[in-house]
Amino acid sequence: MTAHRAAAADSEVLDLVRGHLQPLSGAPGDYDTLLAMIGEARFAMLGEASHGTHEFYRERARITQRLILERQLSAIAVEADWPDAWRVNRYVRGLPGDADARAALSGFQRFPAWMWRNTVVLEFVEWLRKHNLGVARTQQVGFYGLDLYSMFASMRAVLAYLDRTDPEAAKRARARYACFDHAAQDSQAYGYGASFGISRQCEDEVVQQLREMNQRFADAPAMSGLERDEAFHAQQNARLVQNAEEYYRTMFRGRVSSWNLRDSHMAETLQALVRHLEEGGNAAGSGPRIAVWAHNSHLGDAAATEMGHQGEWNLGQLVRDRHGQDAVLVGFSTHHGSVTAASDWDEPPRRMRVRDGLRGSWEDLFHQAGVDRFLLSLRGGDARLRSVAALERLQRAIGVIYRPDTERRSHYFHTRLAEQFDALIHLDETTALEPLDPGEAWHAGEAPETYPSGK
Repeated sequence: MTAHRAAAADSEVLDLVRGHLQPLSGAPGDYDTLLAMIGEARFAMLGEASHGTHEFYRERARITQRLILERQLSAIAVEADWPDAWRVNRYVRGLPGDADARAALSGFQRFPAWMWRNTVVLEFVEWLRKHNLGVARTQQVGFYGLDLYSMFASMRAVLAYLDRTDPEAAKRARARYACFDHAAQDSQAYGYGASFGISRQCEDEVVQQLREMNQRFADAPAMSGLERDEAFHAQQNARLVQNAEEYYRTMFRGRVSSWNLRDSHMAETLQALVRHLEEGGNAAGSGPRIAVWAHNSHLGDAAATEMGHQGEWNLGQLVRDRHGQDAVLVGFSTHHGSVTAASDWDEPPRRMRVRDGLRGSWEDLFHQAGVDRFLLSLRGGDARLRSVAALERLQRAIGVIYRPDTERRSHYFHTRLAEQFDALIHLDETTALEPLDPGEAWHAGEAPETYPSGK
């Protein structure tokens, strides 16, 4: 395409975006159109373009609160480890344990702790507990994790449950999980050794343990609601250990295989949660309704992105393929501002400046629309908008690491927006998420960014 034709195409896209965007003012009715789109759908997949942007978390919480109050939401499933989220689940359900939300969130110690130990989540968790204490148990909204990084913590949870309920079964589980003793509680060390034949693989042991837990759950007599929840918690931890063992065993073989295993686990966990809520009576109408909180890269349909071209799939794609219109995929974007992120893995979080969106990217296009905050509906509606929004354009993704010096290579990939999401929320300028434990590095922020001038 010539420069003239590209400019003309950009002008057409910009005109269509301006004609269809819905400004957001912070008013109570901001998301009326989005809630109407979600309607009776069972899955509201609410993304984020970074793991450290205050406004993404805040707006996602606002939408979820309305879904709870107006759409009889059953649960929130988040990109977090199952045992840590379960602790929050107990707190929001009013069960014995933590005294406040800050304590309930203290289980999130693994890097990046700020993803869930932050001021927005703290406020939301307290709100959710207050809401739940005012409704019947079967109408309470739970809080659950979807991720699989907690392999050793999940082993401990399985053993703790069996110690309480069946000491003989606990002995069998300890014997199986002893296979991992050589890894010294280090998941990556286990994966490295198992992948290259340096140490023993534990695949058979974790499969046997999950089969026993599944059979135990199927054969159990009628249990009370709380007993059933605790049994499900143990069963899910056993499932996580099996999937995490495979994940860590394959992570050194290539990104695609480990990414696909991780998102397949998230989808499997989500379906297990659906079954648990259906069988426990925590469902309204045609079934439980769940809000899913995760990064855009997990919730936007991978088939419409560069990820899909590389053989990767993700949670949003798997849920959409299985449930069709019953899944509504909502993305977020920003053009500039600040973000909480680290420069490398396991480094402390910092407030970092987010550069202006690259020229020609979706972020740049939305910035040119001249509206600071807006919702763009992509499902149905104007066929011309969907047509031009289905053309490939760069999109930014910041995870827990932000590398502005290699931003194009590290943080941008091509997407077809109209196929990736059903709706997009653009917030032109955003600010860094505030961790509950910010530390000196976060308060200090980063040195003034002068790239590329060097001044």
